[in-house]
Parts: sequence; C-alpha cells; structure tokens
Amino acid sequence: MTFYARNLPHWRPPGQDIFITWRLYGSLPACLKIPKEEDSVGKKFRYYDRNLDAATTGPLWLKDPRVAESVIAALKRGHHQKMFREHAFAVMANHVHILIEPHSSLAQITKSIKGHNAHDANDILRRANAKFWQTESFDHWIRTPQEWQRIKNYILQNPVKAGLVQKPEDWPWSSASRPIE
Repeated sequence: MTFYARNLPHWRPPGQDIFITWRLYGSLPACLKIPKEEDSVGKKFRYYDRNLDAATTGPLWLKDPRVAESVIAALKRGHHQKMFREHAFAVMANHVHILIEPHSSLAQITKSIKGHNAHDANDILRRANAKFWQTESFDHWIRTPQEWQRIKNYILQNPVKAGLVQKPEDWPWSSASRPIE
C-alpha cells in the first residue's frame, strides 16, 4: 500500500476500487466553519459536501452544460484509455464524484481528467490560464462490497439529495442516466 499526505491523507492499496471527489477552485467560502479536528474524515467530508450541494454563490461553472459535458468527455477518455474502469459518477454544479477501479496511479488519473478538462472548460468559459480545479481531491478506497454499494448509491443520489431532480436517472450528468461504456 502506498501512502502520502498533503492537506488530506491518501492511502492507495493495490487492486481496490476508489471513491474520489474533487471541486472547483474557490468553491468553498472562506467564512465556512472548519469542522472539529476530532471529527472523522467521513463526517468532515459529508459536511463539506452538503455545503457544496447547497452553494448558490462562488464558482458554479459545472452548471454550464458544455462544461459538464467536457468533464464527462474526460471521464470517457480515461475509461477508454484503460486508466480506470468507471462504476459511477455525478457532475454537480461545483464538484464531481466518481467511483472507479483504477488501472493507473491515482495521480495519473486525476491529472488526466482534471488537466484536460480544466483547459477545455477555461476555453469554453473564456478564462485564459485561470485556476479551475482545487488542487487536492478527497479519495477513499473501498473496503467491502457493502461500502461499494453504499458509495455508488451516494453518488447517484447526490443530485436528488441536492434537490436538483426527483430520480437519479433524471440528472443528465451522471452514470444513472448515461453510463460510460
């Protein structure tokens, strides 16, 4: 197992599926309350994710269908290049969730997806050389089949819980409505 830490710890056990979330640069307001240090990583993640889902200000560039489509194109590219196998994804207004079986290092996967997409999205939005994605991502390796199913459901239900649609398959930017094949 490999391990490294930046702001968050990152463990990489070989052969395990992984849940990854990344967000737009500047998408969490500076005035947001910081969770307690003793809170679990999962509790902190849910707190930040709820705030991202409820955001009405800050960068919401992924609401632009052209930008959301460019994220999905980057996911398709990584899947077809066999960097990973996609199990579930949801592109929200300011963040993305994916559940994958990695076949490359996580650094290569996120660089490929975020790097290509940042360039494309900035072109679409006419933002020359601007920061697009927050540098660090949240990742969690899957330990059991039950956890795998719970996280897949979490991803697919995210647009429903955010009040954007009634059913997961109604969200046009998720694997519930358009799996990558």
